[in-house]
Amino acid sequence: MKEISVYDAVGSVLCHDVTEIVRGVVKDARFRKGHVVREEDIPVLLRLGKEHIYVWEEDNLKLHENDAAEILRGITQGENLFASDVKEGKIELKATCDGVFHVDADKLNAINDVDEICIATAQNKIPVRKNKAVGAMRVIPLVIDKDKMERVKEIAGVVPLMKILPYKKFKVGLVVTGSEIFHERIKDTFTPVIEAKLKTFGLQIDERRLSDDSKEMTHEKITELLDLGCEMILCTGGMSVDCDDRTPAAIKSTGADIVTYGVPVLPGAMFMLAYKGDVPIMGLPGCVMHCSKTVFDMILPRVLTGEKLIRKDFTTLGVGGLL
Repeated sequence: MKEISVYDAVGSVLCHDVTEIVRGVVKDARFRKGHVVREEDIPVLLRLGKEHIYVWEEDNLKLHENDAAEILRGITQGENLFASDVKEGKIELKATCDGVFHVDADKLNAINDVDEICIATAQNKIPVRKNKAVGAMRVIPLVIDKDKMERVKEIAGVVPLMKILPYKKFKVGLVVTGSEIFHERIKDTFTPVIEAKLKTFGLQIDERRLSDDSKEMTHEKITELLDLGCEMILCTGGMSVDCDDRTPAAIKSTGADIVTYGVPVLPGAMFMLAYKGDVPIMGLPGCVMHCSKTVFDMILPRVLTGEKLIRKDFTTLGVGGLL
């Protein structure tokens, strides 16, 4: 850095805060380090008693923190995200719509391993609302070596690291299993829970069928909903290891591809996901009815974006899976 006259400071970058003190009124930075001095700042600096200031010297090997933040924005800002203006070297990314936040965690970790880089995000693959901040970024010093930023761009590649996948509309079919409900021995209390969860995403139960505990009837009801054009099918109950719990076998008998039956999440370990073509079929254990948060609440938003889940999406849920 070097000391220069305030009169020669336009366009220079402050390397220290300039504090304004008015007794009983204010004591705070009037200009913060990193501020690029403008013509209109000169009288203010003089009024604050600053005829000389310290500024960064021009260096073709370094970038100002604001310029570096713009590079970080460029490699991270993907679909359905908007960026804040750069402020004190920091930029935030926010969602332009409701959806599920995705970040390439491996690349992000590699970039944060580059010295003096800071990118922080929301938790990966969680539902977010419109205008929610999901990422923020800056470099640690006021100026940073250009070769570090070139390394960052090299790691990132051409695909932005972050995006929001928006929710889609689905025609939803529900199969309520259980002889006690089918024969009207007890009231169905599962359907209202599913209705409430779907309503959060602007959806409803479009078709509902009851089945006893037999594999054959549950198979029949699932097939009926598929024939009616349902784009997602939920099956409640009959998911445990009891001899009368035959919902998993019924789902499998439709010819659906089983992604998982059993997940490392509690509550919700007996959850099942299968696909009949592109139609997701979920088997929901009884905990979904009486627990406020289960694996279903983790998986449903992702399914509603159209993401086709694979087994690894479930086997990695154990860390953080104790709900």
